[in-house]
Amino acid sequence: MRSLERHRDVGAYTLGVLDEADAFRFEDHLTRCPLCALRLSELGSATRQLTLYRRATPGPVHPFAVPGPRLLDHLLAVLAAHRRAGRRRLLYGVAAAALVGAGTLSGAALLTGGGDPAVRLDATDERSGVRARVTAAGEPWGSTVELEVRDGAGPRVCRLVAVGRDGTEQTVTSWRVAGHDARSTTVHGGAALRPDQIARYEVRTAAGERLVTLRAR
Repeated sequence: MRSLERHRDVGAYTLGVLDEADAFRFEDHLTRCPLCALRLSELGSATRQLTLYRRATPGPVHPFAVPGPRLLDHLLAVLAAHRRAGRRRLLYGVAAAALVGAGTLSGAALLTGGGDPAVRLDATDERSGVRARVTAAGEPWGSTVELEVRDGAGPRVCRLVAVGRDGTEQTVTSWRVAGHDARSTTVHGGAALRPDQIARYEVRTAAGERLVTLRAR
């Protein structure tokens, strides 16, 4: 395959649809092509969005459901925010290095370009006996969420729902409680709401029964 065609493989490689031989050849090309390395980095944000969509989409939804007309605009906005965040991190790093070189960093707070500090919430529902801990971190596109939950009343399917301060609801992730097992389960997901836009998280059964509520402070 010609080098020009290799450039076109970056999208397929990012999505993991190249066969083993083509993936090996593209990785070899990637070590010598800074342009493809840059494109691979830029496509990472869109790939994460597709992964979150797959995790958050209920099983009955067809994987090739027609997207809404604003999906492309949303993905482009996410990509632009990712690029802006990368530029801010670079500028903060340069500024910090300059301060160190001048010897003026004594006692000063170092600026970092990361997102908002992680939010951690804990709650136990005495009625259901379910205990949960949510850790949410801000991202340019919303929040990444980790849930640790202890539920000994399976088997059942549960989901984590983020309820916005405006009353909107988004399913963050879902999982199956295998049986009467009191061990903790950890699952991950994401929401388009930022942590400060979320009023509470609710662990619910697939039938809608509320098992435990974690309220933002």
